[in-house]
Amino acid sequence: MTLGLVAALAGLALLDSTSIGTLFIPIWLMLTPGRLRVQRFGVYLGTITVFYFAVGVAIVLGASQVIDHLDGKVALWVQLVIGVFLFVISFRFDGKKKPDTGKWQQRLNTSTAGLAGIALLAGVVELATMLPYLGAIGMMSAADLRPAQIGLLLAGYCLVMIVPAVLLLGGRIALKSRIEPFLNRISAWFAEKGASTTGWILGIAGFLVARDAVARLFFL
Repeated sequence: MTLGLVAALAGLALLDSTSIGTLFIPIWLMLTPGRLRVQRFGVYLGTITVFYFAVGVAIVLGASQVIDHLDGKVALWVQLVIGVFLFVISFRFDGKKKPDTGKWQQRLNTSTAGLAGIALLAGVVELATMLPYLGAIGMMSAADLRPAQIGLLLAGYCLVMIVPAVLLLGGRIALKSRIEPFLNRISAWFAEKGASTTGWILGIAGFLVARDAVARLFFL
């Protein structure tokens, strides 16, 4: 396990932290009228974090079966192709298209158990777009790490993903209503720029994944 790999994974996790499920639904929870209930917030974030980790473990187990049958160089070339694919597909996201945020906001007025269901739903919906996470898993699988190391990195990745939401929650608790205008601006910005932001996230993720593969193929 190298420092460069850890840094790249942390970067990808921070990119993943800006998705609807890991940042914007938590923001909408903070903006729900009435007293902020931290327990509901914790149930939501805990559920989506465990979901991401479980999906990551399942994918790693499948990827390891493939990697075991590939030469190390071939695995890195596969990683490079994944990185280039992420970068290329990022140009397909049209900044003029607006994400449908209304349907998510309407669902938040539910019970604590219902929030866990929303977290799972958000995770399932994002399976098709969790490409930075898939790129990170590809990097771990190609790095010839022990299972315990991969498990630790996956757990760390999932925790880093929720750091921005937890920090904003701390600000909401400390500053109360004074931070609401800032949260509203973030929500409005996402509603306006969500699609183009996704494109940028995928482009940056593709660069990080491809850069790691190139470095290990040609310079290490």
